Amino acid sequence: MTHDHRLILLDPRDTIFVARVRLRVGETVETGAGMAVIDRDIALAHKVARRAIAPGEKILKYGAPIGVATTTIAAGSHVHVHNMKSDYTPTYHLEDERGAAGNPSPLAGEGGRGAAG
Repeated sequence: MTHDHRLILLDPRDTIFVARVRLRVGETVETGAGMAVIDRDIALAHKVARRAIAPGEKILKYGAPIGVATTTIAAGSHVHVHNMKSDYTPTYHLEDERGAAGNPSPLAGEGGRGAAG
């Protein structure tokens, strides 16, 4: 079975597709393993889960690991910083900063304040 023409599969080992067009919440897409519902609006060139991805599982793009799932990701879901951690680019969130007492951000200067502080 083939996948939806609105999705690009860069490598057969990939756990994600790349959106060829903007996808709207509630639309259905064929993943090659069945139909999946888009969970939120997905911008052009963003990642879409090809299948269910478990927390801690590597996310593959171009057949290579690009990050790890931080939560369960359903097939058809948008895959981005809200549910994955990049292997290459640090992902900083305000909550990460607040929860890192005694473990300052690599972006923080002396005294745990930002570079401008």
